Amino acid sequence: MNQQLESTFLEALKENQSKLLRVCSVYAKNRDDKKDLFQESLFNIWKSLPDFEGKSSLSTWMFRITLNVCLQMQSQLAKKQSGFKPMDSIEIDNIRVEEKSDEQSIQLVQLRNCIRKLNEADKAVITLHLEELPYREISSITGLTENNIAVKVKRIKKKLWNCITQGHDRG
Repeated sequence: MNQQLESTFLEALKENQSKLLRVCSVYAKNRDDKKDLFQESLFNIWKSLPDFEGKSSLSTWMFRITLNVCLQMQSQLAKKQSGFKPMDSIEIDNIRVEEKSDEQSIQLVQLRNCIRKLNEADKAVITLHLEELPYREISSITGLTENNIAVKVKRIKKKLWNCITQGHDRG
């Protein structure tokens, strides 16, 4: 690849790395899975960069590829496994938890756990929403209309609230 593409890739990666890692972490069961998803996403982004047409922002395009990789790899893993296996641990590194109280960290873990329980479409929408992408970009990535995104976000937030508060009441 030429120097300009390499420079574009590295600059875009620098801007979006932590966000892409957080997307991968939602679909990963552990740190190794997250690294694999991230590496596979970067490989696909790099491989496809010459074909980027600029119909969306580069970051939106990168999110779309990362989300597709995560969904594909998760689907492949599901086919290999005979049934659902609960997570042994929840990875929350690379998430802004530096100066949060213990209670906020616990709430973040609960939120992550509840997001993982959502169906794939809802998981994708809320993950992108939590990355503060506008509905227009989420629409471009997921193929859903902006109005559908708005309705889904509201419903998903309610599901997550119920999941978190139910989990909190039991603990």
